[in-house]
Amino acid sequence: MSQALVDYHVNNHIATITMDDPKTLNAFSTPLKQAMMESLERAAQDDDVRVIVLQGGGNNFSSGGHIGEMLENGTSSEALVAKLDFMLREVAEVSLKLRNIHKPIIAKLEGAVAGAGMNLALTCDFRIASDKAKFVQAFVNIGLIPDAGGIYLLNQLIGAAKTTELVMLGDKLKADDVARLNLVNKVVSQEDLDAEVQALATRLSHLPGKALASMKHMLNVHAFSGLNEALDMEVEQQNMMAATDDFKEGISAFMEKRKPVYQGK
Repeated sequence: MSQALVDYHVNNHIATITMDDPKTLNAFSTPLKQAMMESLERAAQDDDVRVIVLQGGGNNFSSGGHIGEMLENGTSSEALVAKLDFMLREVAEVSLKLRNIHKPIIAKLEGAVAGAGMNLALTCDFRIASDKAKFVQAFVNIGLIPDAGGIYLLNQLIGAAKTTELVMLGDKLKADDVARLNLVNKVVSQEDLDAEVQALATRLSHLPGKALASMKHMLNVHAFSGLNEALDMEVEQQNMMAATDDFKEGISAFMEKRKPVYQGK
């Protein structure tokens, strides 16, 4: 089952990993996570692979966490806490894997780049976005906090003030908005996206791989050394949020397609 959700192929030293669950806009389910981890490990271990491209099928990168899976064991506080705890630990593994593979990773961003999907993109080394891509830190809209290292990564990349704005307000952003924040390396037209990503991947594949690996290692030490601790804190805080009335209201409103009414409880 999991293999069907991710396509993996290698060409000219470039491994392309495609999340392929278009019905959910590539929502991050446990089977998708498992397939991604398998594909990332294949790319990490293959000496022929010099660069990795991470993308989504169906003209969307990822809509974030899989809401259906969050609710599959019921809506009691105990069920929600247990399920979210499991799902957060799963997505945290992918964030760490993306950083700890010492090969350049390019996120090709189009369509929905939301929630955990946006944060996994931030974990990559390069981000090339279509001018049609839509970004959002959607967690506050259902009473949760960012996962996949979101607050930590944003703070490292753009500082506390703009991070606060993005995560607390949960506004939808256009590609040009995130470009102004330096959260993507380049914005190109939808028609040029494939060619632009391929050109960057090809350029990186011709550079000295051991030097690139050493650079990524040093960046991890100097810029991302606190990621593990941040991911652990996310699990702790998210478990608290999963037990709140506001989360239950947020998730109910999302499923019922209405505006939530929060009580601060």
